[in-house]
Amino acid sequence: MTRTEQIETRLREALTPHTLTVRDDSEAHRGHSGFQEGGESHFHVIIRSEAFAGQSRIARHRMVHKALGPELVAAIHALSMDLGE
Repeated sequence: MTRTEQIETRLREALTPHTLTVRDDSEAHRGHSGFQEGGESHFHVIIRSEAFAGQSRIARHRMVHKALGPELVAAIHALSMDLGE
C-alpha cells in the first residue's frame, strides 16, 4: 500500500470525512530538503468532517496526526492541511 493510500485509509477510518482529498505534492519539491525519489514525501490534505465540529485548528491538526499514527507521520517530510467541518 502506498503512503497516499495509507493516509486516505487511516483518515477515512478515524474521521469519517464527507470530503477527503490527498494530493502528493512531492514533485514540486524536487531538489529541496526532504525530497525522495519516487515521491510520497510531501502531501496536501483537504478534509471536511463532522468530527472537527467545535474543535480548534490545533485540535484538528492533532486529530489528523493521531489518525495517521507516529510511524506514518515520521515517514512524511511535509504535510499541509485544509481542515473543516
